[in-house]
Amino acid sequence: MMSDTHDHFKLFCLEGVKDVDVMRDSPIVPFAETLALQYGITSIYKTCDSIEGLEESLSALLYEDRNFKDYKIIYLVFGGTDNSIVLDNYYYSLEEIAEVFEGKLKGKMLHFANTKQLILEEDEAQYFLDVTGAKAVSGYSKQVPILSTVIDHQFFRLCQEYDDVVDVVEELYEKQYALCKTMGFTLYY
Repeated sequence: MMSDTHDHFKLFCLEGVKDVDVMRDSPIVPFAETLALQYGITSIYKTCDSIEGLEESLSALLYEDRNFKDYKIIYLVFGGTDNSIVLDNYYYSLEEIAEVFEGKLKGKMLHFANTKQLILEEDEAQYFLDVTGAKAVSGYSKQVPILSTVIDHQFFRLCQEYDDVVDVVEELYEKQYALCKTMGFTLYY
């Protein structure tokens, strides 16, 4: 089903960094600019260096941004493997992250860049979706030497076009089959 939210599609990007007080260039900023110019996808980009920073950023989005309902995807750019992310040299499991997001992601999709491998058991994925209320969680299961913005670009555009995540994944695989397989694109819903 085609989405009617084309003009109101927004993306919230949160990148894990070593120190938020140290300025650095991120490849995510020009990527977000490209999404805005090519597809009209508005995004907010923030960094965090601790679990408290992650919680603060999400709280600001939830409680201070009147347009929160328009944010369809929370895009997380963190290091990590399997079912955990790394922040401030500490590994947080997705179960712990689910508790941070408890009930706050109703109807949202959570998408991980391939800076973190996303490998979940079915029960882990279901737990995350049930606790957070998220519509889906997606990412990449294989480590490859390119940043996933190459395919994330298509994924976000398709999420802007279609409401049904199955349609999004089918279309993404149809358009970018080789990249999806090589990078291990995965979506749990």
